[in-house]
Amino acid sequence: MLSAEIIAIGSELLTPRFQDTNSLYLTEQLNAVGIPVVMKTIVGDDEHYLEDAIRHSLARTPILIAIGGLGPTEDDVTRKVVGRVLQRQLVLNDEILAKLQRRFKARGVEMPANNARQALVLTGSEILENHNGTAPGLWITAEKNHVILLPGPPSELKPLFETSCMPRLQEMAGGMALARCVFRTAGLPESILDARIASIYTKYKNPETTVLAKPGQVEVRLTAHGKNREEAERLLKELGDQIEQELGDFIFARTEHSLEEVVGIYLATKNATISTAESCTGGMVAERLTNVPGSSRYFMSGVICYSNESKMELAGIPPLLLEMQGAVSIEVARGLAEGIRARAGTTIGVGVTGIAGPAGGSPEKPVGTVYIAVATPTETEHRQFLFPGDRERIRWQASQAALDMVRRAVLKCDASFHRDRASD
Repeated sequence: MLSAEIIAIGSELLTPRFQDTNSLYLTEQLNAVGIPVVMKTIVGDDEHYLEDAIRHSLARTPILIAIGGLGPTEDDVTRKVVGRVLQRQLVLNDEILAKLQRRFKARGVEMPANNARQALVLTGSEILENHNGTAPGLWITAEKNHVILLPGPPSELKPLFETSCMPRLQEMAGGMALARCVFRTAGLPESILDARIASIYTKYKNPETTVLAKPGQVEVRLTAHGKNREEAERLLKELGDQIEQELGDFIFARTEHSLEEVVGIYLATKNATISTAESCTGGMVAERLTNVPGSSRYFMSGVICYSNESKMELAGIPPLLLEMQGAVSIEVARGLAEGIRARAGTTIGVGVTGIAGPAGGSPEKPVGTVYIAVATPTETEHRQFLFPGDRERIRWQASQAALDMVRRAVLKCDASFHRDRASD
């Protein structure tokens, strides 16, 4: 099976202000024709490091796509370095030079002398015409390798790649296809999840399985290779069905949907409404819910009750309860959920209280202690958590846990609940 590597070239890509979006685009295109991308590398405008990256790539991968470094300036060294590695000479192409001169003349300006560098091509290379810029691409075949040089600007790279590279790559792939799926889960730590499914997925080399942990969420990603799309999908389903059966309702999505999007879909489907009363999360649960387009169909109200006074005023927590149990307690979480549900008149109420840190913890209730409650027409469920990490991570994990509790609760809600719908 063919595979590809991508080298993105440019010192600006090694700064926090620029992102290599070209590699994401190329990966999607290559996967669509059954060519997996096995490595991506970002290299600055340094001949030594670029040469090293190219030599290592050619030794292990049949297709190398290099992005950028084809411009007219001194730091555009891609052609020179590739020529050195492949032992190809750079020669001036008169046709490209003439096109460059006509392009500048049409703008009414004289072409700078350094732009002539963009007319240099490697001997034995195929020219990939660039209709949207000055730097043409190059395709070089060298023994077992194919080296493709593409311009860096996305507005130039994408049309050039689609017209000049994709048809050929698809033919080279011989009709192979990739199929992918993802299981997004909440409520299971990575180690426990993997222990449950490792004996299933390790039996398969195809599909390949990747377990990816994120705060409050673990993803299981499957990639299947097939002679055609149908075969790849069949292999994917065979393994995917076994993993789905094992993980059950810990799976909240079989797509790229976020947890808040899934919760929104469930709420809208059940004609249910929701309100939130949050302390340590500072409105994060409400913010995530309302970040979903159309959320006014189900989200009615959210309050941030940080102080004890606001807990009493906004959610109706009795002063005696706060005095006896403390603001960070199961009883107050339940009171927040039930109080905001009653005041907002919603199907579901959510209450969150905890210690996000870095200060405020105690031996009995250390930093990361969070109590979450979800009240419905029939019951109020509550859970105690101890989340690791810094303040931001704790708050995010708490919001994730709250949304997952809502997901599970709303599935139990009576589907006959109706109300007047608001519009965004």
